[in-house]
Amino acid sequence: MILPSKHVNFSESLLGFGSYLLQKLDKPASVDDLWKLYQADLKLGYYFAKQSFDNLILTLIFLYSVQAIKEEKGLIHKCN
Repeated sequence: MILPSKHVNFSESLLGFGSYLLQKLDKPASVDDLWKLYQADLKLGYYFAKQSFDNLILTLIFLYSVQAIKEEKGLIHKCN
């Protein structure tokens, strides 16, 4: 589920969800803020795959492990 495959679309994978979250991190945000942004975009049809809150956490862990994001004072920042 981390990578897209024949049966998993890119937007349904954690890698695809991670790319979406990185686009939303133009300014530091909390986990709750990211979840609210995702839910709003899902409702408006800007993001097509239904993700759970657990997948959000797994995606943030994945992004942190590849040093794409960092956490400071409870806020998620995009690394350069």
